[in-house]
Amino acid sequence: MPSADDVKTRARELGFALCGIAPAGAFPELAFLREWLDRGHAGGMRYLERTAARRADVRQVLPGARTVIALATNYHVDRPYSTEQADPGRARVSRYAWGEDYHAVIGRRTRELLDWLRSASAEPFEARPYVDTGPVQERVYAQYAGLGWIGKNTCLINAEIGSWLFLSEIVCTLPLEVDAPALDQCGTCTLCLEACPTGALVAPHVLDANRCIAYLTIEQRGTLPEPVRADLGSHVYGCDICQEVCPWNAQPPASTDPAWQPHPALDQPRLDALWRQPDAVLRPAVKRSAMAYAGLRRLRRNTAVALGNSGSADAAAALAEPAAGDDSRAAPLVAEHAAWARRRLARDAG
Repeated sequence: MPSADDVKTRARELGFALCGIAPAGAFPELAFLREWLDRGHAGGMRYLERTAARRADVRQVLPGARTVIALATNYHVDRPYSTEQADPGRARVSRYAWGEDYHAVIGRRTRELLDWLRSASAEPFEARPYVDTGPVQERVYAQYAGLGWIGKNTCLINAEIGSWLFLSEIVCTLPLEVDAPALDQCGTCTLCLEACPTGALVAPHVLDANRCIAYLTIEQRGTLPEPVRADLGSHVYGCDICQEVCPWNAQPPASTDPAWQPHPALDQPRLDALWRQPDAVLRPAVKRSAMAYAGLRRLRRNTAVALGNSGSADAAAALAEPAAGDDSRAAPLVAEHAAWARRRLARDAG
């Protein structure tokens, strides 16, 4: 059977920044999910409720599981933080969505590691690989595998790399040697809680998705509630503020992996330019990225709201252009938010 060191060496060869091994246990942190759901913090993410029992222990996912191979990939690229730019006319797109869809890229690499493990093991074993798609509380197992600790912003933080990390794992029945869990190093720092513009971090380690900009711009289907639209600012997909202000991300290493380099259409675009991009240009960029989950129309909806929040003449000029000939901008969902944005701009100008 391959050793734990063999697994970690192969993981590095495949491009993973971190690899550790946790026991397949029912850790105390896993039980908080039930309390979090009962508080109503999940918003409309009903799939979490449906799978809550399985998420309480990976042995509910794979009976007989003994270890979890936890993996992390650095997706930080050499671009300035949005909090360093005061320009309200520039679209804010969460860093993880700039490049290729991590589900596909990391999924392929995780399966390659599993294929190697099967070929290197003389004994048969059961395993399940996941990349943010299965009923597994990834951050908890990553913490117990020594990859980092769960910060007050609810992200996994590694002392050397920071928190710009994609997580994946292999749940398996192999009795691999496990690592020591990572220790919390947030200390008394509360910068992430203080920086959240909507107060979504209601307490250390507790996120209310109903208030979270990432949830509203990605998970929220249909119409955005009017009271929250102004809170979105220039965010058109996701939000990185709580990670950008984290001291552990002050000087993170930059990845040169081509998979995470920004697509030209998503590389710090201006809001008016993003709005004017035809579907034929924008749709392929969305489909190849993690944005495919929410789709082009939700991106257009969010862009319309952000234009209304920008208060600029350029935004008013862009929104005044007819949407005819562009299916996604002409969609009722997008048109309704564009109308709201025009009214806001007119009110602010008056």
